[in-house]
Amino acid sequence: MKPLPFARPGETLSVLCLGAHADDIEIGAGGLLMQWLKCGVRLEVLWCVLSAAGARAAEAEQSARALLAEACLKDVKLARFEDGFFPQQEATLKRWMEDLKAGPVPDVILTHRRDDAHQDHRAVSRLTWNTFRDHTILEYEIPKWDGDLGRPNLYAPFGEDILARKIELLLSHFATQRPKDWFDAETFRGLARLRGMECRSPGRYAEAFVLRKACLA
Repeated sequence: MKPLPFARPGETLSVLCLGAHADDIEIGAGGLLMQWLKCGVRLEVLWCVLSAAGARAAEAEQSARALLAEACLKDVKLARFEDGFFPQQEATLKRWMEDLKAGPVPDVILTHRRDDAHQDHRAVSRLTWNTFRDHTILEYEIPKWDGDLGRPNLYAPFGEDILARKIELLLSHFATQRPKDWFDAETFRGLARLRGMECRSPGRYAEAFVLRKACLA
């Protein structure tokens, strides 16, 4: 598959990362962010996790800073919305999201997939589109037991080095998640290999996204 350049070496790309929970952004788009850095793209990142308290807050902060050690990490914003009840908190979530527009305008926004089976993920995706109406938005995927993986239309290929680093960061920074039966290297490697096969990644692996709207310059 012939790649479509999105960001070129030496260019600066402003990215707003949105995740409902600590580890969402890393699982869904960690490889893409690291591949951009590897290719020489200068990233300016605002990292937002909407449900992070206690140990989960510490995990989210430390993981973001480790993953983006070579980027310009503008800020890590950690909110404390109640896990599992985002739809019931939507008015407050909307106001929180609107406050993000006071900052610099991002070139691209990474958020949850609209059709994700998790209610918190769907709420974040819906409010992303409701709040940022004139932006390039990439919707990432999170594997889970619901079996809700969809049909993406945008792929970010990478090699073994990026995948190994992504898995290392996930397993080392999210101790609260390690007891879960799905949170392991095989899950992350298997999905990355499947998406890499779908786009014929030269490095064998990829992350996949849904790009609903785009404008060619």
